[in-house]
Amino acid sequence: MISLQDISFEFGGRYLYQDASWHIKPRERIGLIGQNGTGKSTLLRIINGEFGISGGVIGKQGGLQIGFLNQDLLSQQVDMPIVEVAMEAFDRQLKLEKEIDKTIHLLETAYHEDLVHTLGDLQHEFELLDGYNIRYKTEAVLEGLGFVTDDLTKMLTTFSGGWRMRVMLARMLLAQPEVLMLDEPTNHLDLPSIQWLEEYLKDYPGTVIVVSHDRFFLNKLCTKIVEIYGRKFYTYEGNYDFFMKEKVERTDLQQRQFENQQQYIKEQEKFINRFRAKASKSTAVQSRVKMLDKLDVIDAPEDLTAEVNIRFHFSTPSSKVVAEFENLGKSYGTKEIFRSISGEIAKGDKIAVIGANGLGKSTLLKIIASHVDFTGKMQIGYNVHYSFYAQHQLESLNVNSTILEELMHHSATLKEGEARAILGCFLFSGDDVFKKIRVLSGGEKSRVALAKTIVSDSNFLLLDEPTNHLDMQSVSVLTEALNDYNGTLLMVSHDREFISNTANKIWWIENHELKEYPGTYTEFVEWNAKRKATNQPKNLSKENSITEKKVDNPLSTGNGQSEVKKNKQLKKTETMPTGQAGKKNNAFEIKQLQKQLDEIGTKIDKLKSDKQKMEQDFMNSEIFEDGTKYKALQQRYATTEEELKTVSSKYDILFEKLIELEA
Repeated sequence: MISLQDISFEFGGRYLYQDASWHIKPRERIGLIGQNGTGKSTLLRIINGEFGISGGVIGKQGGLQIGFLNQDLLSQQVDMPIVEVAMEAFDRQLKLEKEIDKTIHLLETAYHEDLVHTLGDLQHEFELLDGYNIRYKTEAVLEGLGFVTDDLTKMLTTFSGGWRMRVMLARMLLAQPEVLMLDEPTNHLDLPSIQWLEEYLKDYPGTVIVVSHDRFFLNKLCTKIVEIYGRKFYTYEGNYDFFMKEKVERTDLQQRQFENQQQYIKEQEKFINRFRAKASKSTAVQSRVKMLDKLDVIDAPEDLTAEVNIRFHFSTPSSKVVAEFENLGKSYGTKEIFRSISGEIAKGDKIAVIGANGLGKSTLLKIIASHVDFTGKMQIGYNVHYSFYAQHQLESLNVNSTILEELMHHSATLKEGEARAILGCFLFSGDDVFKKIRVLSGGEKSRVALAKTIVSDSNFLLLDEPTNHLDMQSVSVLTEALNDYNGTLLMVSHDREFISNTANKIWWIENHELKEYPGTYTEFVEWNAKRKATNQPKNLSKENSITEKKVDNPLSTGNGQSEVKKNKQLKKTETMPTGQAGKKNNAFEIKQLQKQLDEIGTKIDKLKSDKQKMEQDFMNSEIFEDGTKYKALQQRYATTEEELKTVSSKYDILFEKLIELEA
């Protein structure tokens, strides 16, 4: 389909590719990767015919249709409903539809047999092109990309850049070019839309070439990886994980070849230097000089073991409860985001908030950071120092500072070498650190703001889409830093690889309520698939409503019996089978277990109440300043916390046993 033979491209006085070759075949699923600045997006523009090459040959199959989704499309402004913008993909069908309408109108005013034949031909072609279903197809793709039915008739100009990009993607998918090139397609999609796109592209009839830093996406979609490295194109027949394994082996081979060649060069140079002055050896010396001049020098491979370590530091540990909220509600005008949600963030939690856009993920972070108003109660714990990273935080950057100054002014203890190392992790190297903030792009400003978050003295981080403007290496560095971070983390992200490697809890909003899965993202995906497949009742799953968990706190109920316990009792009644539940051999044991659960539930409520009172005492200056009282309080708190952990575990075991008996 497309052949790039020994191509070279020079930009800004340096070669991005030199004598590089790549052959693109039908129905391939290709991930185009490479470090930042190696020319991935530029290569797509070369294939698309936007840039010329300085050497080599590009061959394309005659009449080849190429579709190219890129960031330039963000600026598209058309005063048309989005469904009509996306339907522009069906150019021939739309023209036929107009011709059919015109011909029908002519027949109504002046009947002629030739017009009847013309109408028949037009309608036949229209039917062959499935013209009667183009609106249905368009609506299906738009809704797959996250639009709701009411959005479809809204004007394109009323949507933000990210949503306009989805419309452009829909139009391109519907046009079905033979080669579809997508430059960072997941940047403007939420998690459900990314998953929909993966499945759609797997069955796409043409070739797909994707530039993406989303490793999970590349693994799910791609069957071939093409890496731009050392001004050449290297092909790996497999997904991204396969590439990583093969890359190590290829790098080891290159290292051995490099070392052998360097040894050979040293030997030749030693001979040349030794016999340069001897006339009898002049021919041999000149021969070796010419040989070295013609030698195809092997570059030293990048050091895959080299690690740039960055660490989050904070001077003051937080209280056990970092944040808690009760009956939170939030609406924007007439649109309700969520109602009466409650929850608790404990010290050491690393929580990922996932789900579709518009459900309130970012809003929840803003509420906790006190950036928007809300109804209900929200309290930050003692000694909690938080740092909030989000797109709107870019406004707080000093536009007159350099990147390096902005980072160092944010931390009194940061040394220049450390600052440069951190900025290097976020793609600012060399003299880049001296650029003024005012000349940076939106993505560059985002990376500066994220770097500032890292050097802040914060024991609680709120991160809203932190990986959006990072390459894979930077995401890996950030992941490692967050894994070593001893504080608490609440993040919104659609990067599944990132979530999988950092989060120990999953939150999501469903039916305006906040839900929690107490495990990793990988475990959540497996559990959620089973839940959907079997329509498993909630009380048989690992998932619990955070609202229920919070109500279980005596701070919220103020009564002796926890609401969680009542809810569980109710669920038992609702789900009890009518057959075996009444058997005499089970009835007595069930009754005894229910009695034990009631007693333990009351004890849990009491312990939680005691724990909450002690947490308030920690903030009492009289106790805080008295070392003896403070130490005694710490011991009582530790004992209560351990006892609460023990009885809660016992409650869970008994409750699971009760469910088994009632099943």
